[in-house]
Amino acid sequence: MKQDPVLSLLGLAQKAGNVKSGEFMTESTIKEGKSFLCIVAMDASDNTKKKFTDMCRFYGVSMAMYSDMGSLGHAIGKEYRASLCVTNEKLAEQIRNKILNASVDPERK
Repeated sequence: MKQDPVLSLLGLAQKAGNVKSGEFMTESTIKEGKSFLCIVAMDASDNTKKKFTDMCRFYGVSMAMYSDMGSLGHAIGKEYRASLCVTNEKLAEQIRNKILNASVDPERK
């Protein structure tokens, strides 16, 4: 089984202290202007997806729908996470690029 590079980078970002997760912390970090990338799990509720889509658009934060709640949580050493944000600009850029590459990779399932 091939390791997911996006989830690996999220784990690295978490260890470096550059990830805020959970709905309340994600929302607060975006509103404070400290988030460079917001990731919402694809299996999150429609309400959560809309909330963060609208919020990220309003605050000018990049957003991606990626993976599932269990995988996002596991990647950062937590339980299920429907949303999280990356607070380091360089790491956020790398993760965003990996997500874009994953979405066009034909071998990605």
